[in-house]
Amino acid sequence: MEDLLYELRDGIGFVTLNRPQARNALTFPMYERLAGICGEIAGDPAVRALVVTGSGEKAFAAGTDIGQFTSFRTAEDALAYEERIDRVLTAIEDCPKPTIAAIAGAATGGGAAIAAVCDMRIGAANARIGFPIAKTLGNCLSMANYGRLAALIGPARVIDLIYTARLIGAEEAKAIGLLSEVLPDHAALQARAEELARGIAANAPLTMRATKEAMRRLRLAARQVPGDDLVAMCFTSRDFREGVESFLTRRPPVWTGT
Repeated sequence: MEDLLYELRDGIGFVTLNRPQARNALTFPMYERLAGICGEIAGDPAVRALVVTGSGEKAFAAGTDIGQFTSFRTAEDALAYEERIDRVLTAIEDCPKPTIAAIAGAATGGGAAIAAVCDMRIGAANARIGFPIAKTLGNCLSMANYGRLAALIGPARVIDLIYTARLIGAEEAKAIGLLSEVLPDHAALQARAEELARGIAANAPLTMRATKEAMRRLRLAARQVPGDDLVAMCFTSRDFREGVESFLTRRPPVWTGT
């Protein structure tokens, strides 16, 4: 079974994160394939919009597969990881085609980050979105990702989400602008995602391209703020190793702040 599926139907590309047994947690090859698809369709006139979704009703994507972190020991490991994630998210942002995230169930960590960089997000009533890293791994986001989130929902809400480690439900996500629509169930979500993509695809492509590029340029300022020291501090800590081990052994972590 392929971990990431892609198909083109009548001008609309559909990406499905396809590890339902792991709540569609992303492996590094899945990240790379997603970035590759965004690059491939950029210059393809046959593709007019892209929908990204997860397999099944339980999750859009439950972040990065924790097993990917077991070998992390150094600041270089952490910075290479964040560089990879930033490159993937940038590929989604820079794709000139309209992108829509269709979210059912949990969208957490890297999964929430993917949804956040799509142009639009719609959710099923069971959608739950957040970055629960303060409860799970004890790591942090990159400066670029803090900037992306702050631009999307505002600094106060970013602090709320990270400090509390809570997942917000679909209606709250809509209220703060993280979702534009809430659909009653998974089937309605998938149907609406396709309908929305086809409606957008029928509009003037240069208007959408210019708007997307304008938003990208407005976000660039946040990328000039240094933050590698924060990433290195968290990912090389004892707490991060404790977070990974406790997650994989299904026990509560014991934080020491070191």
